[in-house]
Amino acid sequence: MSDDLRFPIGRFEFPESVSVEERAVLIDRVAAAPERLCKAVDGLSPEQLDTPYREGGWTLRQVVHHVPDSHMNSYVRFKLALTENDPTIKPYDEAGWALLGDTAGTPIETSLCLLDCLHARWVNLMRGMPDTDWARTFRHPALGPLRLDQNLALYAWHGAHHAEHVLGLRRRMGW
Repeated sequence: MSDDLRFPIGRFEFPESVSVEERAVLIDRVAAAPERLCKAVDGLSPEQLDTPYREGGWTLRQVVHHVPDSHMNSYVRFKLALTENDPTIKPYDEAGWALLGDTAGTPIETSLCLLDCLHARWVNLMRGMPDTDWARTFRHPALGPLRLDQNLALYAWHGAHHAEHVLGLRRRMGW
């Protein structure tokens, strides 16, 4: 754990390599992310969901809607990398997406359900990938080429990172 509320489980660093055993653990973490986030927000009131997890940070509602937004982008990046040779992906403005009307106007249950269904597809895709496919890459305009095993590591971290934003606020507020 970290004292930095922005990075409660620490900052992410891309691994140089990911073993077959590490990859299996990372896929299990991605598979567990929807349930973990669901449990993290269970029982929160609308007022609590509209509380920022830190000063200047997103509300818990924005965090919940952000996770499937981000993970959908990652899922598409996987599919692009599996079907194209080193495609250049389009980043998205995550802060801008968090301010769109669907974030404030959609019940969090919709995004939790979306995350669960998305992960069912994504995990099925990943568990069926041959070892050689994990070295396939996509090109991020700001980060350069990323292997799929590195992107897996990022999203195993990402789900836990945002669930901890919620859980950390709950602990601090006594919720």
